[in-house]
Amino acid sequence: MNQSILLEIKNKIATITLNRREVFNSFNREMALRLQKVLDDCETNPEVRAIVLTGNGKAFCAGQDLKEVTNPELNPGFKKILEEHYNPIITRLRSIKKPIIGAINGVAAGAGANIALACDIVVAHNKVSFIQAFSLIGLVPDSGGTFFLPRLIGFQKAQALAMLGDKISAGEAEKMGMIYKVVNLDEFEETINQLALKLANMPTKALGYIKELFNSSMTNTLEDQLALESKLQIDAASTDDYAEGVAAFIEKRKPIFKGK
Repeated sequence: MNQSILLEIKNKIATITLNRREVFNSFNREMALRLQKVLDDCETNPEVRAIVLTGNGKAFCAGQDLKEVTNPELNPGFKKILEEHYNPIITRLRSIKKPIIGAINGVAAGAGANIALACDIVVAHNKVSFIQAFSLIGLVPDSGGTFFLPRLIGFQKAQALAMLGDKISAGEAEKMGMIYKVVNLDEFEETINQLALKLANMPTKALGYIKELFNSSMTNTLEDQLALESKLQIDAASTDDYAEGVAAFIEKRKPIFKGK
């Protein structure tokens, strides 16, 4: 059985764990394809209303397993690695209409850093670092790094980090807007649990519409974005969760959302 990706579903939360700790959770082909399958399963499982993506051990993810690409018998080639491994992972993270928390438990380097940035809400503990390591071995950022990073922190800063390969602490990442929040190591697990529980009990369809709107805002004109806001607001207003939210507000009670 493939154990490179672990999946646990509890309290409407799917926790996906990168599990090649002996190589700092770096990706080989088997792991990349397995992650895609698990993400697909979480997307279609009605019992899952929030997803947590994290790593096992000292690293979140060190990117590509270089032993695979330097082994003539195992190397799939960069075209296949990008088109069949990383690009589908990034597009899944952005297209799944459920909130995804990047719970960054350790160093996130190369493709690992950019997979983290593709999550909806990124939380790291204070011992974590992020590094765009590509240029240090003569490569360019992939896995959406050149798309997300300049939009998160600005063009100049993003290009400098991509060229120089600077290691950025979680605290620095939070200050520059690269991630949502940094917490102390001893508070990390509880913070992730509470955040995931909150999201899992919120109006899931509305969260999916919010995600769709922010994705579209990357390329839309203002007019296109206003039109999409109108469409999705109408869709949101037709959900059971909206009816429940309004009823709970009027009745001065806590709403019980069912994700419908």
